[in-house]
Amino acid sequence: MSNTPMAANPLTRAVLEIDEYASGLGWDQPARLFALVDTARLRTEEPALATQLGLEEEPEAAGLTPIEQDEIPADRPLDEFLGTIAWPDAVAGCALTVQRLMLPPSAESQVPQGLSEQKLAAWVAEHPERQEVRMTVAVLRDGARESALRLREKDSPTEVLTGPDLVPGLAEALAATFED
Repeated sequence: MSNTPMAANPLTRAVLEIDEYASGLGWDQPARLFALVDTARLRTEEPALATQLGLEEEPEAAGLTPIEQDEIPADRPLDEFLGTIAWPDAVAGCALTVQRLMLPPSAESQVPQGLSEQKLAAWVAEHPERQEVRMTVAVLRDGARESALRLREKDSPTEVLTGPDLVPGLAEALAATFED
């Protein structure tokens, strides 16, 4: 993607590329799952697919190519769906982009105790300090992790936060898709 900033490592570049892609689709989108494949291996083993994806013009440097998977079922909880995934050996990693509402740490003391998950979600949705965030989280088979967070109110590529530990629970769930 032409507007993706150059990052220090291939995993960060892949996460930022997926974030840019999701940004181009706009907000209020469903979660999206991506396989991450080694670009050089893809060119060698699947040249027709590499050409279809426009990878023949890419520099030869090490990289990861995100390939969007089928739509995630809207009628299943995300954690339950992730528990059903098994990746073929050719997949080096995976990534997920999902939107959620979050509250600032200052609101934690206001959260009512004993609410069901559904009632808690409704309470957060009505909170005046809620913020909508798009999270893109990626993991590799070797354990490497990266995340990008974009707030709806600061919807700009220069405002995207990145780091390996921004969404640890989601990273754990994605990493579990590679366990035997």
